[in-house]
Amino acid sequence: MPSTQERKDIIRKFKERKPDLGIFAIRCTASGRVWVGASRNLDATRNGSWFMLRNGGHHDRGLQAEWNAQGEAAFGYEILERLPEDVQPMAVPDLLKQKRAQWTAQLGAQRLDG
Repeated sequence: MPSTQERKDIIRKFKERKPDLGIFAIRCTASGRVWVGASRNLDATRNGSWFMLRNGGHHDRGLQAEWNAQGEAAFGYEILERLPEDVQPMAVPDLLKQKRAQWTAQLGAQRLDG
């Protein structure tokens, strides 16, 4: 069991880490439908999306309806692309928008906003 100081160091390192920015897909294996979104924190987005879907409150009504019809087991979350760490902060919104559009077109997917 870690000492108090080790525990504090672990927590501090966790808080200091930079979240992964990038593009993700939510796929329904039963229907083949795909939704593509952009995120400033890919890990948190997966957790938040599953929470909203499980509770019936996802902002994308089509995705929520598919989830309700097919069930959680039919869905997967996939990170399609991570942005490099050296991207200038001012460029992030436009780059995420551009990458989301590219992946949406490439996969013939629905676009997730938010």
